[in-house]
Amino acid sequence: MTHPSGIRAAAVDRFPDQFARTRRFSLGVPRQFTVSPDGARVLFVRGTSGTDPVSRLWLYENGTERLLADPLGPGLADEPAGELPPEERARRERARETSSGVVSYATDASVRLAAFALRGALWVVATDGGAPRRVRTAGPVVDPRPSPDGSLIAYVSGGALRTVRADGTGDRTLAGPDGEHVTYGLSDYVSQESIGRSRGYWWSPDGDALLVARVDTAGVARRYIADPSDPGRPPREVAYPAAGTANAKVSLHLVRVSGGRVGVRLPGTAGEGHPEAAWTDRAFEYVVAARWDGRGPLVCVQTRDQRSVHVLEVDAESGATRTLHRAHDPAWVALRPGTPLRLSDGALVVPARPGGDTQGLAIGDTVTPPGLEVREVIGAADGRVYFTAGGEPTEIHVWSYDTTGRDEGPVRVSGAPGVHTAAVGGPTVVLDSRTPKGQTVTVLRSGAEVGRIAVLAEEPLVTPRPLALRPGRRELRSRLHLPSWHRPDSGPLPVLLSPYAGHGMQVVLEVRTWWTAVAQWFAEQGFAVLVTDGRGTPGRGEAWEKSVHGDRLTAVLEDQIDALHAVAGDRPELDTTRVAMRGWSFGGYLAAAAVLRHPDVFHAAVAGAAPADRRLYDTHWEERFLGHPDVLPENYARNSLLEEAAALARPLMLVHGLADDNVAVAHTLRFSAALLAAGRPHTVLPLSGAGHLVGRDGAASGLLRLELDFLRKSLGL
Repeated sequence: MTHPSGIRAAAVDRFPDQFARTRRFSLGVPRQFTVSPDGARVLFVRGTSGTDPVSRLWLYENGTERLLADPLGPGLADEPAGELPPEERARRERARETSSGVVSYATDASVRLAAFALRGALWVVATDGGAPRRVRTAGPVVDPRPSPDGSLIAYVSGGALRTVRADGTGDRTLAGPDGEHVTYGLSDYVSQESIGRSRGYWWSPDGDALLVARVDTAGVARRYIADPSDPGRPPREVAYPAAGTANAKVSLHLVRVSGGRVGVRLPGTAGEGHPEAAWTDRAFEYVVAARWDGRGPLVCVQTRDQRSVHVLEVDAESGATRTLHRAHDPAWVALRPGTPLRLSDGALVVPARPGGDTQGLAIGDTVTPPGLEVREVIGAADGRVYFTAGGEPTEIHVWSYDTTGRDEGPVRVSGAPGVHTAAVGGPTVVLDSRTPKGQTVTVLRSGAEVGRIAVLAEEPLVTPRPLALRPGRRELRSRLHLPSWHRPDSGPLPVLLSPYAGHGMQVVLEVRTWWTAVAQWFAEQGFAVLVTDGRGTPGRGEAWEKSVHGDRLTAVLEDQIDALHAVAGDRPELDTTRVAMRGWSFGGYLAAAAVLRHPDVFHAAVAGAAPADRRLYDTHWEERFLGHPDVLPENYARNSLLEEAAALARPLMLVHGLADDNVAVAHTLRFSAALLAAGRPHTVLPLSGAGHLVGRDGAASGLLRLELDFLRKSLGL
């Protein structure tokens, strides 16, 4: 076997350090774009280089970038450092935030004023010039948001929703906690982590009122996450609703700036049309989306069993609600980010089924064509609705639909094969494109390119060179990474499967991103690395995505094995006597299941942050697939790795961050205990201080090297 030498070998050796230093190549990447209604101004956050972990706030205008707020610059850096509020720490963990500094912001309606929190302090900056200015508040600030006219800033502090004038006067409470475990203006754990609703309050267009979420976690079970490396530090408390247990109680309230509050009368249960099953729960426990447009508040709620979703309009005076749209599904109603959206004429933009197996979109009375799989609604601007969709699952493009009827149907905005998204305002589209060549951000105005926003991310020291494949009768979308130095006569290559393969995420895409670089790095070490998206992943229709209902492992593992055998059948250089799998989160769960269930196929595995005991995962995510554990215990038993621990006959490394509050380390500890009780040797690697995303430089780089060493030894390399 011939290995790389010289400069190439040195670059490969340094890659883990680069991977860690760049935070998975996320540093230097512009994000969180906001486009002004006239399309003239674009705000975004980004560092100053591919290794700068401090995000700044920037303005793009008239073809140039201008720095608006630098946390390390004069003024901001002069203020004494404050403690990051625990609510903000939790929000960043939910968002998998890898940087510090200005990591989020909000603007007034015209994008003339931006507000952001820095180390618990409130800052505002005008986009037409001037230095950032600190606004004194009654306490540490979380999620500050200007009113539409910019005269007030709303924020959350100590669980209370407060407002302060932009000039720093008049700080007062609008809605304060009325219980020990009650907050106003924040999102609960499940809404942030599994539903995708990160916000907890919304301004009215006139700025005279807010729609506010009240969250009561008194009935939610507590978890306590300690740092064993610092035994003197108190544990962190997390209200975590595990499958089958009580959710937070979320209610909505209309709060007037002038004083007074009215509760929104949300429906209690779903009625006619709700599908029945072995486990049915009609209670509307989830507020999955909310907004306040020119026609009033709009709210979307979902039942506990996730088989009904209602879109409600809210009377802003009385809090009464009227149902505008209903959706039902015998498995679960899929939530489409960005929906529901209401246009200025009152037409709704909601998920739809245009025919066949496609997950499409209804824009008023118009339904997107069959075969166009819609992923997300971006927004509406200049008479058009923008959304992302694709016919080929490895590509996601930006599309627009002209609501005035000038176009016959959806028009594709993005061009090159890849994964594209956008931000819109007036005639301006900020097109964020990831392709096999890298990432670009292009500013379009009335369809023509007028400039670009710089992407400062480092180039990976190893260049991904995957082969696009569609193995097997299901034409599974796969990518095969071979060593750059490999030749047909170089000899057989051990095989490493490196999937995610879980619901809600694809890794087989027409992009160059961190996971393709990592796959190529393992390939350069002498592996044939195969990555496959199978059943349960997005982009291939309703039946494909929901084929894991009731069983999260059988079909998914079958697809990984089918892909392996089909590719190896065409490529004799793949040595199927030496096959391993590595993965993280669901991918780690899948890797452990692979060596437990199919030791004839898989000879070693690395399982990172594996949710081994599905009863420990949260209500909304887990009950979607497996139902209520008290009613359908057989589903949880069939999908538990603990039940199969005695079957382990192959080398297995378990890796877990001790501070992970998404997949608690208890998953790995319980699994390890079951393996130990069954007399099955295995390796456990605890990562001190690490959450669900391993971000510390030493841990991130060291973990790659330790995985490689374990796999080599386990496969006899």
